[in-house]
Amino acid sequence: MKKELTILIVDDNKNFVDRMISLLEEVTTNKRISTASNYEEARRLLAGEEQDIVLLDINMPGKNGIELLKFIMQKNNQSEVIMITNHADTYYKEQCTELGAKYFLDKSNDFALVPGIVKEFFLKKYKNFK
Repeated sequence: MKKELTILIVDDNKNFVDRMISLLEEVTTNKRISTASNYEEARRLLAGEEQDIVLLDINMPGKNGIELLKFIMQKNNQSEVIMITNHADTYYKEQCTELGAKYFLDKSNDFALVPGIVKEFFLKKYKNFK
């Protein structure tokens, strides 16, 4: 049985989502990437299946990424949440970290770190995977 890493990208910027998908293509072939552009769409996807990793922006139409982070953590979800946003100031970083985000990255400067973080997660989760 093949093991598969599930990744959900939640961001309303299509160019950014496409760039993330492109970067993640290099991480592992054993993955399934889903995308959502707003809170409600992401919540429906999370209700259907738990994701290994959620890449989450703060600023989105409707409810923001912080509200979605709260939902993920209240659901006692085992997802590793990576906040990746243009709102990378200390206020948001502290808030997201306290709520349970594993990483808080600046979308403009740190996006290239995402493949390494995902690869590290994959290797930990499937260290005996061949």
